[in-house]
Amino acid sequence: MKLLAADKKEQAFFIPLIAVLLGLLVGAVLMLISGYNPIVGYGALFTGIFGSLYDLGETIREVTPLIFTGLAVAFAFRTGLFNIGVEGQFIVGSLAAVAVGVLFDLPWYIHAPFAFLAGCVAGGLWAAIPGFLKAKLHVHEVITSIMLNYVALISVNYIIRTYLKSASERTEKIKSSASLSFEPLSALFDYSRIHLGIIIALVFAFLFYIVLWRTIWGYELRAVGYNPFASEYAGMNVPRNLVTSMMISGLFAGAGGAAESLGVYGYMAINAASPGYGFDGIAVALLGSNNPIGIVLAAILFGSLQYGSNNMQHQAHIPTEIITIVIAVTILFVAANGAVKWLVKWARRKPKGEAKEYDRT
Repeated sequence: MKLLAADKKEQAFFIPLIAVLLGLLVGAVLMLISGYNPIVGYGALFTGIFGSLYDLGETIREVTPLIFTGLAVAFAFRTGLFNIGVEGQFIVGSLAAVAVGVLFDLPWYIHAPFAFLAGCVAGGLWAAIPGFLKAKLHVHEVITSIMLNYVALISVNYIIRTYLKSASERTEKIKSSASLSFEPLSALFDYSRIHLGIIIALVFAFLFYIVLWRTIWGYELRAVGYNPFASEYAGMNVPRNLVTSMMISGLFAGAGGAAESLGVYGYMAINAASPGYGFDGIAVALLGSNNPIGIVLAAILFGSLQYGSNNMQHQAHIPTEIITIVIAVTILFVAANGAVKWLVKWARRKPKGEAKEYDRT
C-alpha cells in the first residue's frame, strides 16, 4: 500500500511536469514550422518574465487571480462537484468589492477588509444558486453554473450602467482606503502593479488545505463528494454539504475578483466579454492536480507564460498564439494522462537482454 501511495504521488508530480515539457516542445516545433527561432523565442519569453523587477512584479500580478480561481475550481472538484461558474462568481465578486469601495467612506483598516469580504460573500452567494439547485432539484451544476456566467456578465453590466457608471464606460474609482495596493511592496518591484492580493491568495491556499484535510467538516465535504449515498447512510446532511461546497468554491472565486479590482484597477468596466480567469482556473486546477501547492505552481507557470508572451511578440516578433497553443497542449497531455504514463513506462523499460539476465538471477 505504501508503494502504491508513493507511486501515485510520483505520478502526480511527474505527469504535469512531463506535460509542460511536451507542451514547450510542441511550441518549439511550431515556431520552427512557422519560420521562427525557438531559442530566440523562449529567450524573449524568459526575459519578459525575469528581465527586470518590474516585469517580475507584473508576472506575480498576473499569477494572483489564477491562484484564486484555481483554488475555486479545485475545491469543487475535491468535493465531487464541477464548478464551471467560477467566471461568473469572479465577476460578481469584483462588482461587490468595487461597490463597497465606491459607496462607503471608512478608515482603511475597515474599508479594505470590508470591500474584500463583500467580494467573497457575493461570489459565495452566486455559487450557492447552482449548489441549491443541485441539492434540492438534482439539476446538474455544470449546466446551471455555466449559464450563470452569462447572467452574471449581463447583470453586472446593467448594474454598472444604471447605478454606478461614471463619465466613461466604467464605475467611479474606489476610495484609496479600499485599495489593496501597497506602496512598499510595489516599490520593491520597481513600482509594478503587484498588490496584497498575492499574500491573501497564498493564505487562502493554506486554508484550502486546512479545511479539506485537517477538519471534520472538510472530511464530510470530501465524503459527500466521493459517495453521497454512503454519506447519507452515515448520517451526513448531503444537501447542506453540497450547497456549502459550492459556496466555498464561489468564495474563492469572488475573492479573486475582489483582489483584482481592488488591487489592480480600482474600478470595474462594462465588458462585452468575461475576463477569462475562471476558465483559466479550470486549467490551473487540472495541471495542479487539485492540490493547493500544485495549484500555486500551475498558476505561476500559466501566469508567467501569459505575461512573458507579450515580450516574445514584441522582441522576437513571435505571435502570442504560440504560447496559447503551448498551454492548450499542456492541458491536453495532463487530461490524457494515460498516454503520458505509457511514455514514462516506455522510457523506463529495460532492454530484453537485461531482463533475461535479471530472470536468471
